[in-house]
Amino acid sequence: MFQGIRAVLFDLDGTLIDSAPDLGAAADQMRMARGLPSRPLADYRPMAGAGARGMLGVAFGITPDHADFPALREEFFQTYERRMTQDTFAFDGVPELLAALVQRGFAWGVVTNKSMRFTGPLTAAMPLFAGAGAVVGGDSTPHSKPHPEPLLEAARRLGLSPSRCIYVGDDERDIVAGKAAGMPTVAATYGYLGGKPDVDHWAPDARIGSPGDLLALLQTRAAA
Repeated sequence: MFQGIRAVLFDLDGTLIDSAPDLGAAADQMRMARGLPSRPLADYRPMAGAGARGMLGVAFGITPDHADFPALREEFFQTYERRMTQDTFAFDGVPELLAALVQRGFAWGVVTNKSMRFTGPLTAAMPLFAGAGAVVGGDSTPHSKPHPEPLLEAARRLGLSPSRCIYVGDDERDIVAGKAAGMPTVAATYGYLGGKPDVDHWAPDARIGSPGDLLALLQTRAAA
């Protein structure tokens, strides 16, 4: 399954970086501005991978079909935009993982549902992403995950067949997209998990409990 792999594609939020502190703080700022009590980061964290939908759902209990959602979403975007690198950081072990992949001859890239409005400035501001061979946002193609097209676009940018790439993510849609793209999939169980930690139901090809586990996985499977 992992033999012949030449590149690793990663989801962004909850897989490479912990952006929950900034996402949650933006939503909580809106909540407190309306006279509501602050909610702890622990309430926001599980849904951080769902972006505005997840954060506004936690902060105000609304869904995208609510009449007020579009206006609140744009307010959230603007609030988040002003602070999106303030408390966001790479998960422990991610810088070392990426450096080791490059050292071993693997290409790597990012495929996220976060729009390029945020993905572009965020990845440009963090030196971590200087070595990325592809950065594909949620609006880089006509479709977003769980559709496979963003992953296929990343493979094209790397000049590789999808079967030579693996996709690592912390949400069920990541695994669905990876499978549809013809890529082996790895579930990052240290991530947000979309508030639904039943990873067995996703049926990934493998799972990792920390970023460093991916190196061991690649070594073990390649040697098998």
